[in-house]
Amino acid sequence: MLPKVLFGYFAMVILFSGIAGITRKNLVYSLLWILLMLIHIGGLYLMLNAEFLAMVQIIVYAGAILVMFLFVVFLLNLKEEVKQSVFIRSWQTRLYASFLLLFFALTGAFTYKKHYSGNYTIELIEKQGHTKTLGLALFNDYLFPFLILGFILLVPLIGVGISALKRKTNGTS
Repeated sequence: MLPKVLFGYFAMVILFSGIAGITRKNLVYSLLWILLMLIHIGGLYLMLNAEFLAMVQIIVYAGAILVMFLFVVFLLNLKEEVKQSVFIRSWQTRLYASFLLLFFALTGAFTYKKHYSGNYTIELIEKQGHTKTLGLALFNDYLFPFLILGFILLVPLIGVGISALKRKTNGTS
């Protein structure tokens, strides 16, 4: 009973804070809602007995990535909130997006398989441990996407550095 209650709590907070994070006009408040969401995702990992993933989630995403977002917000030097409307006013676009979301939810619900039948079974994970199995899967099966992700995360970091360098040389720092 307690795991179901905890899962419901984490799921509701993740949904609410995710929606609140993308609907705030103030970027700092939005990042705080996203921080709450990332910490609760770490709590879900703890419920799955994946302690390593929970700590990586909290340290890397809730710590490092969110701090990088804050630095970008502060480098943009926004003096006031955006006065424009955040959402598209067209009701047709909202209806289309709602149908698309419903389609994906129903597709996921009807194609869901309860029993996983892959290389990494529960028995193998319990035998080797979560961290070793994650490392084997990440660096053996998914090495190329992992490297591509590293380059994708490197590009915004270089962009922020160039933007800060241009501001410093132009005298607008």
